[in-house]
Amino acid sequence: MTHITFEQFKQESLAAGFDEVLERKWEANLVIDPHTHPFSVQALVTEGEMWFTTAGTTKHLTPGSTFKLDRDVEHAEKYGPEGATFWVARKH
Repeated sequence: MTHITFEQFKQESLAAGFDEVLERKWEANLVIDPHTHPFSVQALVTEGEMWFTTAGTTKHLTPGSTFKLDRDVEHAEKYGPEGATFWVARKH
């Protein structure tokens, strides 16, 4: 489980140069086809599970797992039977 609070994650992310920090909650069994974002991210999974695919590699992420993604990098997402929640910092 997560050993830091959302406020700690937020402060560390802002200090690292990210300009937006929020909590995202995704519904059970949701599949998001390959797409890109016009911002880079770092994220921490806090509940549930997800599969994150980029550059032909899929990673299974559970609470405590982190991921980073550069701006405009194509990726896909799949969420588990309980959905997933993660904290995400964005750098626009």
